[in-house]
Amino acid sequence: MSQEPSNTEHRKAEHADDDIASTFIRETEVVEESVEDGKKVRRKGIYLLPNLFTTSALFSGFFAVVAGINGDFTAASVAIFIAMVLDGLDGRVARMTNTQSAFGAEYDSLADMLSFGVAPALVAFTWILQDIGKTGWVVAFLFVACAALRLARFNVQIGSVDKKWFIGLPSPSAAAVVAASVWTFHSFDADAFAFKLLMLFVVAAAGVLMVSNIRYYSFKDIDLKGPVPFVVLLAIVLGFVVISVEPSVMLLLLFGAYVASGPVLAVMRKMKPASSKP
Repeated sequence: MSQEPSNTEHRKAEHADDDIASTFIRETEVVEESVEDGKKVRRKGIYLLPNLFTTSALFSGFFAVVAGINGDFTAASVAIFIAMVLDGLDGRVARMTNTQSAFGAEYDSLADMLSFGVAPALVAFTWILQDIGKTGWVVAFLFVACAALRLARFNVQIGSVDKKWFIGLPSPSAAAVVAASVWTFHSFDADAFAFKLLMLFVVAAAGVLMVSNIRYYSFKDIDLKGPVPFVVLLAIVLGFVVISVEPSVMLLLLFGAYVASGPVLAVMRKMKPASSKP
């Protein structure tokens, strides 16, 4: 007789726990509404695979921040490049598996803000920009603010611009040129005042180019499924070999050329009509 009240209370406690758990799940569940074949569809939950890549990119960006604070600038730079690769995979995986979602797009933008906005600015600041004083952290903040503005503008321009071109320097490329600069100059123990000014210029220029109207080639019109000449595969292999010789320098040259391509092509387009006049 003495055990019955305790058993009853135990079962009530279990039911209460189940109710709390089910209520928590309902309150935290992600529900998306979309229009498919002219009908409004409510979908619960999120797609695991693409968001797994996004989470991995977010982790890489956070690791870059921690490594930069701890003074491990090589690991921080490499982590930013890893985040860049993972960021390029999540969208492609979502399209290949037909698992695109509004939640995934927003999650990707937030992850990009950390990996390609906060992380490179903080790594550059903790390495060398802090030696310049107030100007250093102002330029670092400029990069972060421009990355946020770039991502916000990109999100509202989806579907309204030519997919062949990016308007403004993509934030992953801006982060890559900053990370490659830190990786290269830190490896060479470049701490002279001239290198501090150079990093100041690189970070500021990358930030401004992100919010500019300069067009950058997006490479989205390249057909990866179609046949290509054998020499293309050979060139890719040689590219990997060249990068492996001195990764930091080769990546800096590669992304530096891409960053410079936008202004160079813009100047060439403006000069072309003038040169064609009699």
